[in-house]
Amino acid sequence: MSGAPGPGRAVNITDGPILKPLLVLSIPIVLTNMLQVAYNLADTFWVGRLGQDAVSALSFSWAIVFLIITLAAGFTVAGTVLVAQNKGAGNLDRISDVAGQTIAFVVALSVVFSVVGYALAPWLLQLIGATPGTEVFRLSITYTRTMFLGIPFVFAFFIFQSLLQGWGDTKTPLYLMLLGVILNVVIDPFLILGFQDNLLFEVTGLTTLQSNLYAATEFGGFGVQGAAIATITARGIGAVIAVGLLLSGRVGIHLAPSDFVLTRETVSKIFTIGAPASIEMSTQSFGITVMTALVALAGAEAVAAFGIGTRITSLVVLPALGLARGTETAVGQNLGAKQAGRAKQAVFASAGIIAGVLVVISVLVYFNAATIVSIFITGQEAATVIAIGADYLRVVGVTYVFLGVFYVVQGAYRGSGSTRLAMIFGIIGLIVLRVPPAYALVAWFDMGAMGVWYGIATANVLIVMLSGVYFLRGTWTEGVVDRERGAQEVTHGGD
Repeated sequence: MSGAPGPGRAVNITDGPILKPLLVLSIPIVLTNMLQVAYNLADTFWVGRLGQDAVSALSFSWAIVFLIITLAAGFTVAGTVLVAQNKGAGNLDRISDVAGQTIAFVVALSVVFSVVGYALAPWLLQLIGATPGTEVFRLSITYTRTMFLGIPFVFAFFIFQSLLQGWGDTKTPLYLMLLGVILNVVIDPFLILGFQDNLLFEVTGLTTLQSNLYAATEFGGFGVQGAAIATITARGIGAVIAVGLLLSGRVGIHLAPSDFVLTRETVSKIFTIGAPASIEMSTQSFGITVMTALVALAGAEAVAAFGIGTRITSLVVLPALGLARGTETAVGQNLGAKQAGRAKQAVFASAGIIAGVLVVISVLVYFNAATIVSIFITGQEAATVIAIGADYLRVVGVTYVFLGVFYVVQGAYRGSGSTRLAMIFGIIGLIVLRVPPAYALVAWFDMGAMGVWYGIATANVLIVMLSGVYFLRGTWTEGVVDRERGAQEVTHGGD
């Protein structure tokens, strides 16, 4: 086992005024999340040059890939919680051991999901409404299977980000994510479009160079698969750098090879905290998957619109997700230090900030809905997709503030170790309150895609009311680290 971690770039969140360190901790997470979505937006933009079939294929594929990714990603929450609460409790000698084992566990799990996802891709795509034998189905399988091959690289970075977040360093993951996005953006147009009908060459006035390159190589790009190859390449480079930083000790947490050896006790703690978080996080992807199947009843244009709409929504709520992750760290460290009042203060501060931000964003999205959607689709059926996507943004967009506050409260539950509680509210808000009403509006009232949009919006409002009432009870603060040397871990991950 390596020695106790050094300070690195960690933010002090347990002493002094709460607002400034909370923002210093959360803003890099927001920016990191924005860069994460930049991967998807870049793919959507360049794949959109290929037409509606390609965009629809991405919509189907993302629903499956993100579902499998979040099944394993939830376990990264265990790394954040264990590192944060052990740091707050002063158990610094345990952090490297916990961090190393969390990496080993999550990467091993991602390999399993990679194999299973690759094998089941055709069946899973049919399950959510993709029609076998169509061009959309063929493209979806190609993209989905290529992405599954690179899932271990994706998770090597995710766990790096989560461990440093728990330690209080959110800047280093931001820098590494920026590098990955730059790599992805640079190679995306070439791998997707190659040297034929490439908008990049046309915009820069290099059409002659494009013609010469195509004549020499006859490379017309990999199409939809090129987007997956670009993402995996960028992630792989980032993963190698991340592991190197942890082994060098330059980021505060200093790992030795022995820290990667799994022990039953630590794996049990990782599973106790991570399994409910995994279910909670995958619930969102599962909900999108089910909604995609419902939207498919309204036609391929609606599926394309839903794919674009959900990507835009994921960008809009990034400040909420960033503050939620910052809240996890603030709550974890302060509960570890036996400062429950300060932990609650951090939650209220985050909720107030995000409410103000999302009100402004919602107004902008509402009045510019069609223009925003039109950025991501071209082709013969673009007008129909734009109209349906604009309806989505106008209906769902007015509830962004409710969704944002819900994410912050969920972050508080996870940071306390109450991951089962977060799981329960995740299932209620993203499945129970969404799917049945949406299905009823689509199937019984024949409202088409608008029925799904109203179902989502209604659920966003109701769930923040339910979770907020429970939050005010205060019982979620009980999942803390025991300072006794014999325990030194989270006493429970319960609710």
